[in-house]
Amino acid sequence: MLRFLLRLILLVLVLGVASAIAAGWAWQRYTGPGPLTEDRTVVIERGAGVNTIAQQLTEEGVLPDPWTLRVGVRLFGEGRSLKAGEYRFPAHVSPQMVLEKLASGEVVQRQVTIPEGLTAAQVVELLAAADGLAGEVAAVPPEGSLLPETYSFTLGDSREALIQRMRAGMEAALAELWAKRAPELPLNSAEEAVTLASIVEKETGVAAERPRVAAVFVNRLRRGMPLQSDPTVIYALTGGKAASVANGEGILGRRLTRADLDADHPYNTYRIPGLPPGPIANPGRASIEAVLNPPATNELYFVADGTGGHAFAATLDEHNRNVAKWRKLQNGSQ
Repeated sequence: MLRFLLRLILLVLVLGVASAIAAGWAWQRYTGPGPLTEDRTVVIERGAGVNTIAQQLTEEGVLPDPWTLRVGVRLFGEGRSLKAGEYRFPAHVSPQMVLEKLASGEVVQRQVTIPEGLTAAQVVELLAAADGLAGEVAAVPPEGSLLPETYSFTLGDSREALIQRMRAGMEAALAELWAKRAPELPLNSAEEAVTLASIVEKETGVAAERPRVAAVFVNRLRRGMPLQSDPTVIYALTGGKAASVANGEGILGRRLTRADLDADHPYNTYRIPGLPPGPIANPGRASIEAVLNPPATNELYFVADGTGGHAFAATLDEHNRNVAKWRKLQNGSQ
């Protein structure tokens, strides 16, 4: 009897040791480095179950085998479901980390950047070409209603939803900045501020010049002078739809002519006094800030200086000299 008990005790000890070794091996396999040799992106389809996901990730080389994830879900999943989406797995990611990603929904964040100064039609065109978005934009939104910035999204998000985020962003930014505007501006509404900001946006690609350009236009409005902005004439000719993003953000493709500047059109600020009926593009936050808090200057004119920026002037004589220099540079480059 004693011999039997000793054998039984020995068997229990052996089984215990074997179980401990097996458990340690399983834990190491679950928490240790996986077989993936380089970063990989995997899309988990909606409705996929644990078995399907485990098999897919094994075939993709993310997991050493399907059962590692299955057992992990059963032992450590704590009732959490695995979420569909696009996942980025780093090289040698452990099955434990795979489970954590899938359970938390730590999906890939994609981005799309909307540059300042695009028309609404161009923004819709840019989104149409953006990989990873779904659906179409219901209609081209009103000009000036979209806030240019970088937006994050996940695979399968809708283009229409992103447009609505841009509109909400513009509404929020405009409400904030309008409340902080300088006193006695020649602007009757936040909408007029967006219109002027869109002109500033199209007049200069130099960020540091925005406040100065804005001040010129504010000074002109205060004096009742026409804005005489070439981009408004270009918008009158194209409607913001003729040129694609790839063709240079809405440029006309030729120089403006005297006939263009004399054309009778509500957006031609060489002919009409004050602001045009609405924005000519979607201005960024910096341009809106510039028109709502312009620096105090006496400048009324500016012209290209050949360096990508502009030469500013307070008097017509000074401006004419700057124009002569610019024309000389133009003629010399031809």
